Amino acid sequence: MANLTAVTAFLLQGFSPVPELQLLSTATFLLIYLATVLGNITIVAAVTHDACLHTPMYFFLKHLSLVDICSVSTTLPWALVATMLGSREISLCACASQLFAFVCLGSTECFLITSMAFDRCLAIYKPLVYTAIMSPQTCVSLVAVAWGSGLLFSAFHTANTFSLPFCGPNVIEHFFCDISPLMRLACANADAHEAAGSTASGCIIMSCFALTVLSYVCIVATVFQIHSTAGLWKAFSTCSSHLATILLFYGTGSSAYMQPAASYSPMQGRVAAVFYSVLTPTLNPLIYSLRNKDMKRALKKLYLQVPF
Repeated sequence: MANLTAVTAFLLQGFSPVPELQLLSTATFLLIYLATVLGNITIVAAVTHDACLHTPMYFFLKHLSLVDICSVSTTLPWALVATMLGSREISLCACASQLFAFVCLGSTECFLITSMAFDRCLAIYKPLVYTAIMSPQTCVSLVAVAWGSGLLFSAFHTANTFSLPFCGPNVIEHFFCDISPLMRLACANADAHEAAGSTASGCIIMSCFALTVLSYVCIVATVFQIHSTAGLWKAFSTCSSHLATILLFYGTGSSAYMQPAASYSPMQGRVAAVFYSVLTPTLNPLIYSLRNKDMKRALKKLYLQVPF
């Protein structure tokens, strides 16, 4: 039997396997990263400083923006610095930490989006009891549950992935440590680990998605009973931003974490990762500000207070 040496470090392939495209992709993703952080920090600042936005919906939005800042900062800075310095190496411990943080933040976002759907459902379906149910204590509890569930889910995936032995090729065909490209490098049969990971991801994603769909079924049923045009438009504008976020998040994330590692394509994996780990956090501030009069007013007020 060959003498197999345990891998102590991995090499990230970067944004593109084509060296000529690395510089262009690095400059592009640097601009996107700065725009993402600035946009989400602006949302957090606007919600924090404007008393009119101290409502459950914007409380969840502020935490969603905080998660987006942390999520994009978990992957992009390392990849950008590694590309610019020409050092693609990442230690086994750092890789595991990056995977843990990324999965934790992604799953926390999933739970937060579900909480936001529940909030919008109560606001439209049960407006008379909305204030009593969605108290500050309830909002804090939902956010705490989202973070706690994210930590547990991430701990499972990290343990499930890194309990595999790595002793052969160490080049990760990705720009950060993700589950599927890592499992492809294992020097043991990863079928059981892959099945366990897919089952856990499927249960979490489908449960959150089902609860979100159920919330919107209640919303649609209530909206159809509104005979006022103004009332219909108000209900639509209240939920349209959140619905856009749901479609963007589930449409990109589910394709990455509910497919078997055997059918994983490095190019498709990178493209999907750009959507769910980069574009989703980038577009969230735009989605929630362009169609929201209260947010527009708060942002205008915030910008007027900034000294130039």
